[in-house]
Amino acid sequence: MQSLDVCKRTSGKIWHRKPTPSTDNGLMVSITNSQSGPLTHSSRNIRFLHTSFDNTGDCFIAGDHQGNIFLFDLNKNRFALTQKCGHPCTALAYNLRRKTEFLVGLSDYSLKCFDTDTKEMVAWMKGHESAIGSISVHASGRYALTTSFDTAQLWDLDTFQRKRKLNIKEDVGIVQVFFLPLSNTIITGFKDDTIFAWESDTLNCKYQLPVPPGKSPHYKAYAPTRDGRLLAAGGRSRFIHLWDLDTHRLLRIIELPIKVTTVKQLVFLPDNFDAGASQTLGVLSQDGIIRFINIHTCKLLFDVGGVENRINNAAVSPGGRYLVAVMEDGSLHVYNLHTMSEELSKPPAPLVKVVTNNKMSETMSTERSSVLKKNRSMSAPARGKENRLEEWESEKDLPETLNSDRLKAILKGYGEYPTKYRMFIWRSILRLPENHTAYAALVDKGTHPAYSKIHEDYPVKSRKLLRILQRILSALAHWSPIFGETQYLPVLAFPFVKLFQNNHLVCFEILTTFMVNWGAHWFEYFPNPPINILAMIENVLAHHDKYLLEHFVKYGVTSQIYAWPLLETLFSEVLTRDEWLMLFDNVFTNHPSFLLMVVVAYAMSARGPLMQCVELDDFRYFYHHRNAVDVRRVLKEAYRLMEATPEDIHPRGSLEDFKPLTVGQYPVFNKYPKFIVDYQVQERERIRQEELDYMRQRQVSLEMQKETARKQQEEEAWYRQQQLLLDAEEKRRRMIQTEEQKLVDQRKRLYAMNREVKLKELQLLDAARRKFLHFQKQQREAELRRLDDEVQRKALMRDQETETALEEAEIRNLELELQKKMFEQELFRDFATAGQQLRTEQDMHRKQAELEERIQQRLRDAERERQVEIRKQLQENLAKAAQQNIEAWAQNEFEYRRRVEDLERETKGVQLAKTSSENRQLEREVHDLMMQCQEKREKDVEDKQEELGEQKHLAAQADRNRLEFVEDEARIAQEHGKSMTEDALYASRKQRLGQSYLNNTTQSSAWNTLQTSTDPESSVSLERSSRTFDKQELALLNEVRRLRQKLAIENRNKKPPLAKTSSENRQLEREVHDLMMQCQEKREKDVEDKQEELGEQKHLAAQADRNRLEFVEDEARIAQEHGKSMTEDALYASRKQRLGQSYLNNTTQSSAWNTLQTSTDPESSVSLERSSRTFDKQELALLNEVRRLRQKLAIENRNKKPPVNYDST
Repeated sequence: MQSLDVCKRTSGKIWHRKPTPSTDNGLMVSITNSQSGPLTHSSRNIRFLHTSFDNTGDCFIAGDHQGNIFLFDLNKNRFALTQKCGHPCTALAYNLRRKTEFLVGLSDYSLKCFDTDTKEMVAWMKGHESAIGSISVHASGRYALTTSFDTAQLWDLDTFQRKRKLNIKEDVGIVQVFFLPLSNTIITGFKDDTIFAWESDTLNCKYQLPVPPGKSPHYKAYAPTRDGRLLAAGGRSRFIHLWDLDTHRLLRIIELPIKVTTVKQLVFLPDNFDAGASQTLGVLSQDGIIRFINIHTCKLLFDVGGVENRINNAAVSPGGRYLVAVMEDGSLHVYNLHTMSEELSKPPAPLVKVVTNNKMSETMSTERSSVLKKNRSMSAPARGKENRLEEWESEKDLPETLNSDRLKAILKGYGEYPTKYRMFIWRSILRLPENHTAYAALVDKGTHPAYSKIHEDYPVKSRKLLRILQRILSALAHWSPIFGETQYLPVLAFPFVKLFQNNHLVCFEILTTFMVNWGAHWFEYFPNPPINILAMIENVLAHHDKYLLEHFVKYGVTSQIYAWPLLETLFSEVLTRDEWLMLFDNVFTNHPSFLLMVVVAYAMSARGPLMQCVELDDFRYFYHHRNAVDVRRVLKEAYRLMEATPEDIHPRGSLEDFKPLTVGQYPVFNKYPKFIVDYQVQERERIRQEELDYMRQRQVSLEMQKETARKQQEEEAWYRQQQLLLDAEEKRRRMIQTEEQKLVDQRKRLYAMNREVKLKELQLLDAARRKFLHFQKQQREAELRRLDDEVQRKALMRDQETETALEEAEIRNLELELQKKMFEQELFRDFATAGQQLRTEQDMHRKQAELEERIQQRLRDAERERQVEIRKQLQENLAKAAQQNIEAWAQNEFEYRRRVEDLERETKGVQLAKTSSENRQLEREVHDLMMQCQEKREKDVEDKQEELGEQKHLAAQADRNRLEFVEDEARIAQEHGKSMTEDALYASRKQRLGQSYLNNTTQSSAWNTLQTSTDPESSVSLERSSRTFDKQELALLNEVRRLRQKLAIENRNKKPPLAKTSSENRQLEREVHDLMMQCQEKREKDVEDKQEELGEQKHLAAQADRNRLEFVEDEARIAQEHGKSMTEDALYASRKQRLGQSYLNNTTQSSAWNTLQTSTDPESSVSLERSSRTFDKQELALLNEVRRLRQKLAIENRNKKPPVNYDST
């Protein structure tokens, strides 16, 4: 048998060499369609569903479960994938008028026609509402009948249109509708067992077959003969009804074996010489076996298939040569029926009588009037599986039919019996009694305990052979207990089991006959090898080849090595199948001593290789594997030994002659030490009881384990339920927290809304205040206009010029007012943004601070609160001093700019421009230095973080010292805070006194300045004072820059300390505090000096009107450029220092607002606003630098660890 896998192949050869089907099953080729998975190497089989032959019988098509249609040409040995339908096929038909077209019914209830050459769809027919079960094509190929569960339709294959439709009742289903061969009749079978015949042209009912009496047959399959005269019907019973369609009567009822309960398919086997009157009927039953029966003699001819791999459906070629079966595993099996049917016409040897055992119900014709009929009747046994009828006649007629002398002559001439008649000759020579009843009694005892686990010791690939081997060995063990203890019995019996796997009785009786005659003395020394038999072999070998025996003795090779392995395996390990059969043809024909002579002859025939062996393992290997020994030569040598051996050492004198088995019952076999076998039987029974006890205990343990597992599952389920409850509770808790957080957020939004309302109120108050100031300004302008009117009456030209100047001033004032409002809006927006950012960063800082150690946190919080109060007080004092300085400077500037001459104005402008340029250059250097310091500090922070990992292991050693250090620090910080608080209170009282004096002086001097006359000398004093103030500012900036450079140089040169102490931080903070106090005192002193100079500059105000306008324009341009660059720097710095920016916005806003309040003249407001911006930026840059240094100290205090060496600190 050959195999073909069409996996992922579109074409190819069916077989690589021409198949030669055997006469046993006729199987030519097995076709499968496997498909490998995408992730694994294992494959799955795609099942074939249906097949159909063409009219020639050499080609057939097959459809699989995925809708693939394959074409197989058995004549050309080719296959091809013709179509991919996409749906599983339910029916096929390949016998159309056009040879290349075929019909296929699909699972989507459609009927399609394809062409095998073009591989294109010819037609698509719809009309069924359920799956098509069968397709029948008319003999002309023009019409086709399709049958489904509820309807049958007639199609015209020329136009591919539906011609007629058969409608039925709802409660009656259709079984099958088909054309009757060689006629125009349509046969319809219904589920109520009614059969109707219709004219295909007119669709008129011709006749109806009567329903058979008795129990309903429940027809499921129909098959007409090729001439259309007979119809076979079968269903859910083991009876087949043969109808004569000419007389419309039931012709015959064929009874199938009892094992058949349902007929699935019927098919007649065509014959070229029967003129269409088919005589062989194939019946596919529920067991998956097709039985071919002669419908006239009711004989079982042969069968196809087996229970291991059942047949689902089959198709027979029109010539009856091939049969294609769809197997249960989805594969296709192609059988050659001619090979199997040819055996029926070949008679066996002449004058051989055969008794046929027919299991059909009807009487069969057994006329034996001639030898020819007797010979033909012998062909009745089927060549299938276990159900073959191989009942040969008894040996009682052997003397009349077979002559042992003639058999020996044939054996001597040919060396073996004919293969075809070997089994018959063996059964005749051994005179097997065929005791069915006795064998059945032994088999009914079941599997012997000794062979219940034979599959573990002797794994056989075929499960069927393993079951047969187990059954026969169990029967032998039940026949004689010695065979249940014989370890080598499976190896001895396996060749016979494989040879007679289809006739268990013959196999058992051959083994029994062998044990009674050839193995009678094998068990006298059990469980040791048969020493007496081996001694006979050794005596014969010593007589005929003493040198070989001496060689064996020299190397310790005993008869248990060179003789016993051949006997216990019956030469099956050293011979092939044909050689083994040839050997036992001679063994069964001769005296039982011939087997011992064969053992000696085998050793003598292989004398050359054996003489070369010197290792014991080599001898063992030689007698357990096949060797280059001619079996014919061995047999010839055995015959020579039988004749040349003296009688005193000849085994024939010790062994009995052949005795056949008794008829009816088998003889008793007790030639063995019974006490040993009984002891082993008892031991086996004891072991079996222990195993049963063990199995019971294991079952109890398994039940306890299952109970424990069940309890564990219940416990796990309870824990899961509790976990679900906890999760639900946690979920509700989170929901409550979420709602509380939403409530907090709503409260925050409410607070924010209240704050916005208050801010709006403040804005309204500010607007009212600005409106009042504007009203005062308008009143003063009106007074000035009235004064101008009086002056106009005195000097008209001067009044016109004055009026023109006033109009231009008003226009300029409006523009400035607009710019002022826009600036205020920007200030408010920046203030709100800075406040939000400040709050955000404070929240972040607070959350970070909560993670620090509790003791240090309390001390630091207390110290931080005192420092914040001090800083606030200092910043407030500093801001007030700056505001006073700004107001004094603004008044001074106002008086100064009114009295500057044109030439002095130009000079002053140049000087101011130069000074501003230098200031901007210095600020840029300061800004670059700050950026460098910041980068350096970030790098230092990274270095400190790297060193922090190295210092963690030292932290545990400093716990006790840290507590003492914290207490000392707390005491020192408390004293420091106390001193700082006293200094702040002193500075606050001093500031309040100076503020009250400054306010009084400012108001009186401002009023007097407006009423006093101008003085040319005051311009020089104002300029000198401004220069002095600028120099002081520059000196202060230089001092700050020098300190920062010094700090940067020290940071670059020195290594990072292990832990900076709080004493150093307080020292730096003290220096910063002193610096701020010096700045505040210096500013207060400047304010007093400016107030003193204010009285001297009153008379210079009137002379600076014209020059002031030009100065304002130049100053505005320069201030705009400078303000733009500083704004960009401030925006960048604000991202780094948000707190400093917030303070900057507040200070800028307050100073700008105070500046706006102090200006009463529209023309002077422009100058004051631009000048205040320049001064505020310089002042705030200085304050920003001081604040940054303080923040650095605070960050280092938070991040540093206490020092390891407190003495050095």
